[in-house]
Amino acid sequence: MPRVFSNPFTPFAYETVAQDDIEMEDKTTVQRPGEEEVGDESSLNVEDKEVMQQMGKRQQLARRFNIFTIFGLSMTLLSSWEAMGAAMGVGLTAGGPVALIYGLMFTLSGTLACAASIAEMASICPISGAQYHWTYIFAPKRFRVFITFIQGWVTVFAWQATITSLTFLMASQLQGIVILNYPSYIFERWHTTLLMWLVVLISFIINVWGIRLLPMFELFSGSLHVLLFIVLFIVMLVMGRNASAKFVFTDFVNETGWENRGVVWFIGLLPSIWCIVGFDGAIHLSEETSNSALTIPKVIIATVFVNGFFAWVFLLLCLFSISDVAAVLETPTGYPIIEIMRQVTKTIPGSTAIMSFLLSITMSAMFGTLASVSRLSWAFARDDGLPFSGYFKHVDGRYKVPTRAISLVSIVIVLLSLINIGSSTALNAILSLSTIALYTSYIIPISCLIVKRLSTKQKIYSSSAGHAEITDDKLVFGPWNLGRYGLFINIYGVCYASLLVPFMALPTSLPVTATTMNYAGPIFLLVLGFAAVDYLVRGRKIFVGPTRER
Repeated sequence: MPRVFSNPFTPFAYETVAQDDIEMEDKTTVQRPGEEEVGDESSLNVEDKEVMQQMGKRQQLARRFNIFTIFGLSMTLLSSWEAMGAAMGVGLTAGGPVALIYGLMFTLSGTLACAASIAEMASICPISGAQYHWTYIFAPKRFRVFITFIQGWVTVFAWQATITSLTFLMASQLQGIVILNYPSYIFERWHTTLLMWLVVLISFIINVWGIRLLPMFELFSGSLHVLLFIVLFIVMLVMGRNASAKFVFTDFVNETGWENRGVVWFIGLLPSIWCIVGFDGAIHLSEETSNSALTIPKVIIATVFVNGFFAWVFLLLCLFSISDVAAVLETPTGYPIIEIMRQVTKTIPGSTAIMSFLLSITMSAMFGTLASVSRLSWAFARDDGLPFSGYFKHVDGRYKVPTRAISLVSIVIVLLSLINIGSSTALNAILSLSTIALYTSYIIPISCLIVKRLSTKQKIYSSSAGHAEITDDKLVFGPWNLGRYGLFINIYGVCYASLLVPFMALPTSLPVTATTMNYAGPIFLLVLGFAAVDYLVRGRKIFVGPTRER
């Protein structure tokens, strides 16, 4: 028979070996030979202790982040206005300014609904595993273990593709700046790969040996992110008045080959989607953040709102700054933002200086993203979701970080970067997974929360940290919640995300070739297939959902 954990602060259902009878149960983790018992209870306050008790987890990582430092990390991790500058090329050809300006307003509304729903669950259970952990809590009992396993793999693959994309973006934009300054430079794909390795190496060093400096560094970077926006706002407002208001607010451009204007408009949303996706990054550092049940939800909402506003204003400035659309779309640097900055400043050194500052923010985002992805991978290993979980769940006793999980994420980036030497199309095919997989990782737990909301009679919206409760008859939310409006916001978030996912899988131009093909859909199906097979071969024997360690 399963054992019921009697601690009053442990109201979540956790699985035992018997997977067909789950109700408020726990599976106490047995320490394997050779595993090191690592803990850092000294960094816990009373609320965080209650939260960790509630979740049944030992405090293994140091709580280095407060509301200011984690907000700085979250702001730079999203870097929405910088990301919009890097990705706006697709929108300029698919819908043009109309798709970008009004599309970003639409995506911001839907993203805020998804973010608020995720924040609500983060307040109930602020844990590094995040989406897969919440899926287990809210999913129907009969299918919760299988759905949780699939969700875990989807989220891990999504974030691995995202951090590899960020590394590739950093390296290729560096090459773009070189091309801008030295037109005779011959672009080589292996140069990109070497630059990716350098970015990964620096990020690894910061995340392991420089981990004590990371919170303050991210606070500084978050401040720079805001300050640089203000400076560019003034510069572009004064120097970048090139395009007309008619072009910015009414021009519809279709160079995609698609005939349906609605399809074109939705394809043109891709830059807007990409620049504010990944808002869950801070959640994966919940176990390293003080007062996480309140801090993390506030940071998520503030990050999406502020970054979304910055991105929209920056987009307006960029569109008004364009004097030659053809030069922007056909720039040899590969990135429209580099050519736009050249048209604003009318000098190559000026454009180079601005892009250098932008890349410094991107590098900071890389540090935070590696921290986030490694904690997610570590959490999935802690619950025996990854192959060789016993090895990857290790936490370094000196630095209180999951060094092996950090190494795993870094090595995967390096291996994927090798694909670029043979074919950049093949690498882009893998990287295209990030947005569609991240959106799916939001849809699953929010949908489970909606079902739980509808099926539970008693819902309580006032509780303190560590006192949330989820049973068949009662749903007690965390200290930050959406109240009685939550169901409508949850539904809007799921409808919005579900509407956009199919368009993320469409090719951005016709006719379809090996280069123009959008591989996001097929790659995502391969991920789902891999996860299902892994569950049948390995997972169903050892994975029982989130496990209780205390």
